Amino acid sequence: MSRSILDSRESIDLDLGRYWLIFKRRWMLAAGILLATVTLSAAGIKLLRPSYEAEGKLLFRMPSFKVVGSNLLPNNAEGGEPGDLRSLVSTQNPISTQIEVISSPALLQRVIDELQLHDPQGKPLKVEQLQKSLQLKIIGGTDVLRIAYKSPDPVEAAAVVNKIMNIYLENDVLANRFEAQATRQFMEKQLPQTQAAVHTAEIALRRFKQSHNIVDLSQETKTAVEIIGNINNTINTVKAELEQVNAQTIALGQKIGLNSQQAMAVSALSQSPAVQGVLTKLQEVEQQLAIERSRFSDGNPAIIDLEQKQANLQNLLQKQIAQTIGTQVDVPEKLLQVGELKQDLIADYLQSEVQRLGLNKRLASLYNTRSAYEQRVKIIPQLEQNQRELERRVEVAQSTYQTLLKKIQELQVAENRNTPNARIIAKALIPEKPLLGPKIIVLSLGVMSGLFLATATIMFIEIKDKSLKSLQEIKEVFAYTLLGTIPSWDKKSRSRWGNAELPNLEIAVRDTPYSLSSEMYRMIQANLKFLSSERVLKTIVVTSAVPKEGKSTVAANLAAAIAQLGRKVLLIDADMRVPSQHEFWKLENYPGLSEVLVGEGQFPQVTKKGMDCLDVLTAGSRPPNPLALLDSVAMASLVDYSCKHYDYVIFDAPPLLIAADALTLGQITDGILLVARPGVIDYDSANAVQEMLKRANQKVLGLVVNGLIEKNESGRYLDRAKQYFTDQQVAKKSKIGAI
Repeated sequence: MSRSILDSRESIDLDLGRYWLIFKRRWMLAAGILLATVTLSAAGIKLLRPSYEAEGKLLFRMPSFKVVGSNLLPNNAEGGEPGDLRSLVSTQNPISTQIEVISSPALLQRVIDELQLHDPQGKPLKVEQLQKSLQLKIIGGTDVLRIAYKSPDPVEAAAVVNKIMNIYLENDVLANRFEAQATRQFMEKQLPQTQAAVHTAEIALRRFKQSHNIVDLSQETKTAVEIIGNINNTINTVKAELEQVNAQTIALGQKIGLNSQQAMAVSALSQSPAVQGVLTKLQEVEQQLAIERSRFSDGNPAIIDLEQKQANLQNLLQKQIAQTIGTQVDVPEKLLQVGELKQDLIADYLQSEVQRLGLNKRLASLYNTRSAYEQRVKIIPQLEQNQRELERRVEVAQSTYQTLLKKIQELQVAENRNTPNARIIAKALIPEKPLLGPKIIVLSLGVMSGLFLATATIMFIEIKDKSLKSLQEIKEVFAYTLLGTIPSWDKKSRSRWGNAELPNLEIAVRDTPYSLSSEMYRMIQANLKFLSSERVLKTIVVTSAVPKEGKSTVAANLAAAIAQLGRKVLLIDADMRVPSQHEFWKLENYPGLSEVLVGEGQFPQVTKKGMDCLDVLTAGSRPPNPLALLDSVAMASLVDYSCKHYDYVIFDAPPLLIAADALTLGQITDGILLVARPGVIDYDSANAVQEMLKRANQKVLGLVVNGLIEKNESGRYLDRAKQYFTDQQVAKKSKIGAI
């Protein structure tokens, strides 16, 4: 319900006059309800018998244990507060559960059997009868339960209360023992499983530490960080040494002009006695060959013999070289014999090369070691997380195991206790006097109940009836200027909305020119004239929110009222779905507006004479889509043409909540005149039509309230107006009779 409806309901609550109007409409129903209630109360008083009431009180306290599934709620030592019970539902008072136990059929039947209770006919009392006379009530703000029982016999009343309390306490002790025993047995069955869970969790933690070589991860992290720092320092030192050795090696290599393999080969050959011996003999043969060649020719046998020796020595030298260093390295013959200086340089070069290789291997080893520590440091957080998870499982399992052991011991103690959850703080005494004032109370309750039921029934009917019933309600809901009201005088056929009258086909301005209705229509046309001082309103759309509000009647009478002033008026029946203007004016409906818009008829020829200065354009035949015709260029041209040839053009449009025709016409006219009828329009429709007009940015000229119902209005306006016109008619008849 929208805000305007709520505001309207609040104003109804504050306006006593409206309550009076509601009572006027529903007084017979209210009187019938009140009379029936009072009659029933009076009949009930005669059947009352003297009754005695005895009462006792139980004080509840928190039990020593409470089982929830396989767990126990905390007792006093575990943080619970003494003095109250615990409930499984946090929003529920636990004593309410005990009330159900006390009023259970089994307990009450035991009370009946032990006290041998009987009804007035002498038959054994039934549990339902005992429950009706038994009252269980929690004393507010306490843990005390009041138990009261009403009976014609005062001794019986006290005996029943005391017996109920004693049986309840006895059953409570037995129930606590049984519950403790059952819970203990259940927990003892769970104990091996819990112990196994502890063992499993501990084994999982131990295997995890063994598989990952874990002793102390936090200390291991610190040690690893320190080692990585030391390794980084060592790496930097080795890098510096390696750079120095590399520079030295490069310098020595440049001096000797050999690479490392050649230098090793030269060093090995220079130190080989076999190679050097063959080389010495080869040099001697070459010296002799050089001397002999200076003396003999190449064909001399001495030359040939020396050349043969030279070749043999060279082959032998190559074999010795191959045996010494292999055939992979090619060593020039001039390097087979080197001096001591060069040998020293070669030795230094080889030593530097060996040192360089050693430093490279050491550096690679340091890198590998650092990488291994870094990898270990990276996985330590994950190992710590896994270890914490396993340790938590061990803690949870151990905690559960210890809790079970503790609870089993507590339950063993609870099995041997005889203390119930409540104790008697007030025994029931035999009442000496019967209950006072039941007749006055019953009668008063009957009157108050009758008033309440009557008021509630009337208000319920009024609230369910969302129709606007009076002028004041319509003015509060609609935020438009009230241009006039049309009263309803005659007794006509009633609609399904109760007091709402069905629209009639009478044109009051023409047929009863001296009536109040005629004057109201003239007042409406006068108010329309004074709405705008800047320009004259020429094109007016008359519509309503829902059907049966009399918008066609208002349109016809408004057109007649303006025509009586000598203005040239065109009344167009734009309600092509349910046309009615042809019935008002007793005209043929065909041809009409629909034929003009589709080009099957010419406007001047289709219009019909309604009265002096008033032409009527009926709706014509119903088209498949009336909205399409009203939203066409032909309709806009028709409006322009009508404005040039008539002083006023009034459109009778369909209801706003039924079709969009009125909104379409409102865009090409000067504005909309909204008609509302009490008893027909309701809150929802009124708010919906206002929202629709606001959303469509329509200009609403004002509001006309049609068909005011006299008994729904609080003021005397209608009475005075009716009396005024009645006196005028009497005076007129008297004058005519005198003539």
